[in-house]
Amino acid sequence: MSKKRDVLHDLSFGNQIAEEEKDTLKDYFVQTSSWQKILRGEIDVIYGPKGAGKSAIYVLIQDYVDYLFDKNVLLVSAEHIRGDPAFKSLTLDPPTSEREFTNIWKLYFLTLIARALDDYGMKGASIEQLRTVLSENGLLASKSTTLGAILKLVQTYVRKYSNPSAVEGGVQVSAEGMPKFSGKLTFEDTTPENEKKGFVSIDQLFNLANQSLDGARHKVWVLLDRLDVAFDESSELEKNALRALFRAYRDIRKYDHVVVKVFLRTDIWERIADRGFREATHISRDITLKWDKNSLQNLIVRRLLSNPKVLDFYSVKQEQVLEDYNAQSDFFYRVFPDQIELGEKQSNTMDWIIKRSTDSRNDPAPREIIYFLNKAVEHQMARLERGEEEPDGNALFDRAVFKEALPELSEYRTTKMLYAEYPDEKKYIEKMRGEKSEQSVVTLSSLWAVNEDETKRIAQKLVDIGFFEQRGSRENLSFWVPFMYRPYLGLVQGKAETDQ
Repeated sequence: MSKKRDVLHDLSFGNQIAEEEKDTLKDYFVQTSSWQKILRGEIDVIYGPKGAGKSAIYVLIQDYVDYLFDKNVLLVSAEHIRGDPAFKSLTLDPPTSEREFTNIWKLYFLTLIARALDDYGMKGASIEQLRTVLSENGLLASKSTTLGAILKLVQTYVRKYSNPSAVEGGVQVSAEGMPKFSGKLTFEDTTPENEKKGFVSIDQLFNLANQSLDGARHKVWVLLDRLDVAFDESSELEKNALRALFRAYRDIRKYDHVVVKVFLRTDIWERIADRGFREATHISRDITLKWDKNSLQNLIVRRLLSNPKVLDFYSVKQEQVLEDYNAQSDFFYRVFPDQIELGEKQSNTMDWIIKRSTDSRNDPAPREIIYFLNKAVEHQMARLERGEEEPDGNALFDRAVFKEALPELSEYRTTKMLYAEYPDEKKYIEKMRGEKSEQSVVTLSSLWAVNEDETKRIAQKLVDIGFFEQRGSRENLSFWVPFMYRPYLGLVQGKAETDQ
């Protein structure tokens, strides 16, 4: 086996899905300034396009349990890293109102916090009161209780006891003079009369948790990710769930020692806020993940340098390359050809890759690039296994393999992501198969067999989801398809002409 073939045999750029590379992610994760802010606790809400790395942060932060514990932070995961999301069960029997959903979020977080205080061996009068109330209401979860089971328990409770007048309550006093609550929870502020009956509000329980953590000089972070998967079957349920989540976040923000951390796709946030959302003004501790050419090149180089055979083949040391951006760029172009398409006016390889793995919103993300480069490895390996010539010089890749890998990236992005997430738009996209890559309102109206007003509505939806880039003036609109979608659909470069 040739040396290049030996290197390529063991070369992988990782899994494009962060949850699937939990054990190796920390080896080549790019610790950006955004990551450092999150780790310092300065950020609560992390936005980003699909594939931008939100889940990578969610996965990686849970490898910092000991580090954060030393900083007096307790981590609580409110969602599974892999498998079915805990909140998926709510799609079968959804809450009847946004208010009910808000109560579910709050009580769910509270039960997880109480369990975490137990797990970490925290003690104190406030903790005991919190445990007593949850226990007597059947809401104290054990270590073995799954997140899905806790959520179902919480939903049943909220639905049954959302009206405080529907239950009886009582309060006793212990030998030490401390109150022993035995009443039901209420999700509103308690009146003096209801307090005498032993009712306890959800806010009082959060206050108990906050007091417990304050006394122990700790904070708890409740982490929540995969919201796009949890509610993907109903856009209305998704909107209700996430608007309720941010209302719960707003209410919980007043407790200094209880912090909810939300990882959310940018386009989903835009959907829930599109008709106005007052709670948006309360979200100031947020950040949007962005990737530019330099940061993406750094990501690729880090993943290359995590492979011992690559280090040996190029006789380089990981630390020396990573501490100097120019060294990273030089190393990148030792591994890859300078250009994929030759010519003075043609772009360099990094620009070419970004342009062909980005949709019309022009937010490049690691997910597609990782998938694309792994396919390039497969094609290069197949060439060498057939006995074809090795790439020139020290390069591991011939420029031709990138063009060979494009149709697979295009199919993956179109079918596994675009069609899977927006099935209602599939029929309109498919009708463009084999057509020109730029269309006018008139030509689209003819293709789709709908009037021009309906054509504009559909085309705008395709702009919103990243399939079309809108060009031209209001009077002379055109819609251009990015390179990423063209191979799978067999689109031809150029502008469609109107039949005269």
